[in-house]
Order: sequence, then structure tokens, then C-alpha cells
Amino acid sequence: MVIMDTQNIYCQLAKQAIKNYLEHGNAPATPQNLPEHFYTKKCGVFVTIKKGDQLRGCIGTYLPTKENLPQEIIDNAIAAAVRDNRFDPVELHELDHLTFEVSLLNEPEQILDLENHDPKKHGLIVKSVDYQYKTGLLLPDLDGIDTPQEQFLVCCQKAGINPAKENVEMYRFEVEKYTE
Repeated sequence: MVIMDTQNIYCQLAKQAIKNYLEHGNAPATPQNLPEHFYTKKCGVFVTIKKGDQLRGCIGTYLPTKENLPQEIIDNAIAAAVRDNRFDPVELHELDHLTFEVSLLNEPEQILDLENHDPKKHGLIVKSVDYQYKTGLLLPDLDGIDTPQEQFLVCCQKAGINPAKENVEMYRFEVEKYTE
């Protein structure tokens, strides 16, 4: 896979990974012609796919899980396209009608309350202390999420956490967002 346009390498890499996967059934090799920081930077990555204004897929990791940033983007792009169980898998003929957003997540920091939390600037992770497998995450600046309390409640709902009955830990993070 050759990535040439430096204007939005992140989204281009995500789209090319999905195209390669849909055409050949596997993830492409990591491109070797990217700027050096791609191979040294490690961070969590979310890939969001939209068709018009409608969400078509969104999957990611809040901590790095791969050797480098291109691999993180490639794996999460493919997962968002074909493994987001809220949607049917993306098909090849749809690619020209989809837009891509790649969010690079800063390392999450634990917060004790929502007093100084801004859902337009910070994403939120809510984890159940009682049930370790329950974790909810929302990226920052989502339509319809205007208050820290709304962001908290949606995170809990996504994870199946009952905040009245379960102890929780909260973490916030910022993102570098790249869109087509």
C-alpha cells in the first residue's frame, strides 16, 4: 500500500486498509513511506466511518495495542468497517460514499469527579470497579452530548454500568482528530 497525499494521511491510510481488506480478505502490510513519527508514536486510535451524517462504524482502542501507529490505524479501520456489531459490514461499493475520521487519543488520566470536565474537549472512560469487564467510552465533542453528566450517563449505558449500584472509575482524554 502506498500513501502519497500528506494532507490527510490518517484517513487515507484507514480507507486504503479497508479497501485492501474488502478486495483481498486480509490487512495490508504496513506502508513504509510514511513520515518517521508514524513508526515511533504509540497511542490509542479510534476510526469513525460515516455515510452522510449517519454513523456507519466506529471502533478503536484507548491505549496502544500494536507496534506502531499505522498498524493501530489499519486494524481499527478494518474493525470499524466489518466488526462493529451495530451495523452490517461495509461493502466495497460503499467506499466512495463514506467519510472517515481518525482520532489519536492522548493517554487517559484518572479524574475523581466531573467538576472541571468538558465533554467538548475531553473524551470519557467509565470503568466498573465491581465488574472489570464493564467499560464505556465516548469520544469528545459528540452531537447531543453537551454536559459532563450526559457523557457520563451514556458511557455507563454503553457499558451496562448501573452507577447507583456499582463503584466506578473515570478517566478523561483528549484527541487529535483528523477528518476527510
